[in-house]
Amino acid sequence: MPAESPRSPSIAIIGTGFGGLGMAATLKRAGFDDIVLFEKSDAVGGVWRDNEYPGAACDVPSHLYSYSFAPKADWTRRFAEQAEILEYLNECADTFDIRRHVRFGTEVLGAAYDDAAGEWELTLSTGDTHRAAVFIPATGQLSRPSYPSIPGLDEFAGTVFHSSTWDHDYEFEGKRIAVIGTGASAVQFVPHVAERSDRLELFQRSAPHVIPKPDYPYKRRVIDGFKRIPGLLRASRMATYAWLEPRALAFNQSWAAPVMNAVEWNFRRVLAQQIDDPVLREKLTPTDAIGCKRILMSNDYYPALNRPNVDVVTEGIERIESTGVVTADGELHEVDAIVLGTGFAATDFLAPMTITGRGGADLNDEWRDGAHAYLGITVPQFPNMFMLYGPNTNLSHNSIVFMLESQFAYVKDAVRELRRRNLKSVEVRADVESDHNAHVQQLLGETVWATGCDGWYTTADGKNTQNWPGFTFAYRSATRRFDVAAYRALSAGRIAAKR
Repeated sequence: MPAESPRSPSIAIIGTGFGGLGMAATLKRAGFDDIVLFEKSDAVGGVWRDNEYPGAACDVPSHLYSYSFAPKADWTRRFAEQAEILEYLNECADTFDIRRHVRFGTEVLGAAYDDAAGEWELTLSTGDTHRAAVFIPATGQLSRPSYPSIPGLDEFAGTVFHSSTWDHDYEFEGKRIAVIGTGASAVQFVPHVAERSDRLELFQRSAPHVIPKPDYPYKRRVIDGFKRIPGLLRASRMATYAWLEPRALAFNQSWAAPVMNAVEWNFRRVLAQQIDDPVLREKLTPTDAIGCKRILMSNDYYPALNRPNVDVVTEGIERIESTGVVTADGELHEVDAIVLGTGFAATDFLAPMTITGRGGADLNDEWRDGAHAYLGITVPQFPNMFMLYGPNTNLSHNSIVFMLESQFAYVKDAVRELRRRNLKSVEVRADVESDHNAHVQQLLGETVWATGCDGWYTTADGKNTQNWPGFTFAYRSATRRFDVAAYRALSAGRIAAKR
């Protein structure tokens, strides 16, 4: 009898944002169909589904903030807004026939590796379990809102909501609003709140660098050109990549000075042009080195802070009472609503799931000193688990979608290897992962992020678990193929013999 062909492994993916949808599309295009995606919401889209606050938009040009295998010629703006990005993700889910693989309204509470079977068992919010040979968490770094631990927040008598759970029924007109936080989300929604509210007090812990956003709507004839002229859309994508990629040098301390000095000069010029009041301008002047925290882009943030109904408060918040916010100087700022622009728990990778690997290894214990993974994808003692947008794969200079596509190719190659060699599992060797992580941390020590600033890139102990410390093409080269020699491979026959 002819030998039985290797069976394709079953695959479980968590999340339906850019990571989950793109991974599923890549696997399906490679001929894999035994795929289940788990989505806790009732729709696809990830952060672009959840973050629908006014002004929500991307800070990477549209042609590069999209899949290379699913180009979109008719983006309406150079920098797409939330609704259009969400529409694009829905279109991709339909184009690649992904919805039939999704179990909506199903949150994965935990996952445990079954050593004997060589499978992952997922515990679901529905009370069921699901087994799969390959486990791909695609929950991202910005999926869990970060709520500040301010005394009395729960005692506030007015309305409180986070930017990622925007209350669209709340009427700002005639109201006094407190906004806590001045990060990427706040910079986008503050102008809209300022325009609609009677009074806005913006509580700022540290001033961000906000530079002009080179955004504009595409004219009809330009969109038609992207549609009709062969290669023009691809050329735009390549040109955008070439424009952004050299910026990686600006975050390395050896190269940063000439580049960042120019950016800093331009920032201060724009700040002086847009903020007339010297007292306010002083409040809005950052004390951190430029690039140490995320550089933000906006054309309406500073003009909004110039409005007579807006006040920037730099006194620290001591507590919150039923009627408002009390600052360290003892002043009570009475408000009707508090909007939290406090970002996300980015360093808490895969939380709040409980992940148990080979031999009962607890991922929380493995990451007690900060998350780490080989190429940001695999962790020793967790066979057949491939993270997307994992530790140290975030970017400050280019499109995360480019990084994700590098990971898609690597994971696809790994799954192919499991099928080709009839393997039950592959697990990255501890020495390989340790050497990689040590190298990444060494390189991070040479960047502007190591100059002492306190931001969402670092853990409470100061370890940078977020950023990739170099060029994206270097990462793509490192992930161009699944390097099986870096892994401990276990054949199906050996597992069967242990049963």
